[in-house]
Amino acid sequence: MELQTLEATASQEDVLQALEIAGAVIVKDLISEDVVGRFESEVRPYIDRTPTGRDAFSGKGTKRTGALAARSATCRDLILNELVLGAAEQYLQPFTRKILLHLTQTIEIHPHSPAQEIHRDRYAWGSYMPRDIEPQLNTIWAMTDFTEENGATHCVPGSHRWDWKQKAQPDQIRQAVMSKGSVFFYSGSVLHNGGANRSDQPRLGLNLTYCLGWLRQEENQYLSCPPEVAKDLDPKLQDLLGYTQGEYALGYYSDPFDETGSLEVAPPERAVKAAVKSIALGGLPD
Repeated sequence: MELQTLEATASQEDVLQALEIAGAVIVKDLISEDVVGRFESEVRPYIDRTPTGRDAFSGKGTKRTGALAARSATCRDLILNELVLGAAEQYLQPFTRKILLHLTQTIEIHPHSPAQEIHRDRYAWGSYMPRDIEPQLNTIWAMTDFTEENGATHCVPGSHRWDWKQKAQPDQIRQAVMSKGSVFFYSGSVLHNGGANRSDQPRLGLNLTYCLGWLRQEENQYLSCPPEVAKDLDPKLQDLLGYTQGEYALGYYSDPFDETGSLEVAPPERAVKAAVKSIALGGLPD
């Protein structure tokens, strides 16, 4: 099965149709080189300070940099991209009322890095996820050209419907070769891996992934984008981070602090004053 490439004018329905068939699809040149350049200027200082991976899977020649919803305004725009977010919501809608932002991460694979082990991203939840539920939809944005030589992401179109015991053969593997500014969509169930970088330059991608609203996110968004940052973001992004209630009883909270900002139990006289103040303002005490 081939990996389809769509034009930037593709609709959400075009993307969803390709995902249904192959579990993966490329949309060509969805953002301009100016947007790519702005994104890299925002995240480059963080990438440069990021250590390389500690094992073969994360990549001993690979830098993975997260917390991008907090760090990059351009990344926030890409998270909310109309085509991507709309496709993610529709793709996961059969299994959830709301979706969440699962992961934000740049992946910079340096020269002479070997290929990553082939895998499915849904393995993040182990074997607990029922096979007939698709837990996530993922994207990799090309922040440099993705070529055969620099290890453009490998994937196995159609493998999202395979028995998990089935192994991919070399002639079934395709590469997400795409120009800078393009985006590769792939389901959590499709086999894929980062390719070996045989070039003399790093390959930079932006991995933005979305998951069902009732699952734990791979990246802890409450720490990666804490409340003091999240409070000023677009409400749609706050939703995706998990700062609003999801299903009927998922995500509610009780404020642990009293009006003084203390966790201590208020003495009786303070509690009475608080009740009087509440009544004066037109409310009722708890």
